[in-house]
Amino acid sequence: MQRRDFLLSTGAALAGGLLAAPRLARAQDSGVLRFVPQADLPNLDAVAGTQLVVRNASLLVFDMLYGLGADLQPKPQMCEGHETSADGLTWSFRLRPGLKFHDGEPVRSADVVASIKRWMPRDGMGQMIQARLEALEAVDDRNFRFRLKQPFPKLLYALGKSNTPLLVIMPERIASTDSYTQIKEYVGSGPMRFKRDEWMAGSRAVFEKFADYQPRDEAPDWLAGGKRMLVDRIEWITMPDPATALGALQNGEVDWWENPIADLVPVLKTNRGVTVEIADPLGNIGAMRINHLLPPFDNVLARQALQLAASQEDYMRALVGDDESLWKTLPGFFTPGTPLYTEAGGERLKGPRQYDKAREMLKQAGYNGEKVVMLVAADVPTTKVQGDVTADMLKRIGVNVDYQSLDWGTVGSRRTSKKPVSEGGWNIFFSWHSGVDCINPAPYKGISASGDKAWFGWPSDAKAEALIADWYEAPDLAAEKRIIDDLNRESMDNVTYLPTGFFLGHTAWRAKLSGVVKAPFPLFWGVKKA
Repeated sequence: MQRRDFLLSTGAALAGGLLAAPRLARAQDSGVLRFVPQADLPNLDAVAGTQLVVRNASLLVFDMLYGLGADLQPKPQMCEGHETSADGLTWSFRLRPGLKFHDGEPVRSADVVASIKRWMPRDGMGQMIQARLEALEAVDDRNFRFRLKQPFPKLLYALGKSNTPLLVIMPERIASTDSYTQIKEYVGSGPMRFKRDEWMAGSRAVFEKFADYQPRDEAPDWLAGGKRMLVDRIEWITMPDPATALGALQNGEVDWWENPIADLVPVLKTNRGVTVEIADPLGNIGAMRINHLLPPFDNVLARQALQLAASQEDYMRALVGDDESLWKTLPGFFTPGTPLYTEAGGERLKGPRQYDKAREMLKQAGYNGEKVVMLVAADVPTTKVQGDVTADMLKRIGVNVDYQSLDWGTVGSRRTSKKPVSEGGWNIFFSWHSGVDCINPAPYKGISASGDKAWFGWPSDAKAEALIADWYEAPDLAAEKRIIDDLNRESMDNVTYLPTGFFLGHTAWRAKLSGVVKAPFPLFWGVKKA
């Protein structure tokens, strides 16, 4: 029986009550929202790590200086606003009055400065600010400023962007933790407090409403506007088995399933008590991350061989299904339908797959049957499917695959290693990028080729980095497009990473919930439970 057939038959049985799913108490309390996240929550440090599940939880617990609105523009959040000098070198900011951390202490400019200094070395845009920085200083408890050596017009976007590493504000004592060391204390100033005493790794994470949070006096707008919590408690229930999550949602044991797999969406749509929608109109880009430091993929010919053999259609049909309105092949790196989308240089990802030529290129690269370690997060359907399709592809071109089935938290830890595979290192792992983070190079960590400072895989390409720098200086959209064509072509030739396709995902919630918003991340403020 095929995986899809099994899931559909299981889903039908659950819908008809023929199979008993593991049961939770029914989520009857209108003050408690039960949510099934995309993966288990391993920590709450959105600076030291880049996992989206960590980002999503951090948005509840921590607040940001600026927040991205649905128009993709940064708007004041913790800040009242800012002033910029005529020469663009001095940016002065003022915090809103009355901001408090969850431990009751006021939010001060010193906390902000420490938080920014921890974030800058880990983030691409932060590094650009750091390179231009003359001084970052707390003027008094509510005012702070940047003094730059050269202008950086995209400063507000850097402060408010939604991709990781995320600039969240934490107390100075916690923000003093080294940028490359995970924090141990989760104290923010966001609308929800993290209940560490109820945290059960692999099972549950709990957040409760912070009574002293003061939302902005505005309508909510993604990460901007007034973040008004209409529930008292949010429980994240980890359910790596899709059939279990399906049964729990169908039976009213959970209220919201972040990303139901495509195979079970038809079953959910037959339930009148459940609403199913596209989660994010900007979609996602699947990502095969390749370790550029270790053989065989330290040789560009070996990386290009993967491009010739990988079938994006296979990835997308396995991940999303046969409804082609929900996915497309992607011979590029930028989000389809946005102004900078391009397919320049993407020829190796187009047309019939060339397995024989890929095998020959691997030989030219010096590959001789050595073990290729592939880290696959089996508890996350998006990564599991990409791993399964890749394993089949690699065997077709003669690669000795070591498929290591792990949980997402372990993959998140293992992928940081630069050691040889014999000492716990890796060659390939899988992830995905939110489309909102791939609209241009500014928030797009996956396109960076800055070597040791790049995202995991550590691609190094001086030409690509120069093109990214040129994009920041582009005077208009036409110039940006020319640069992005060249960047896409260069990044394809160097195989910064291998996009496995563009896809839309669903989210599903019980009819008792209202206020769920389409966005690249789950937004809990404004959500009400009857």
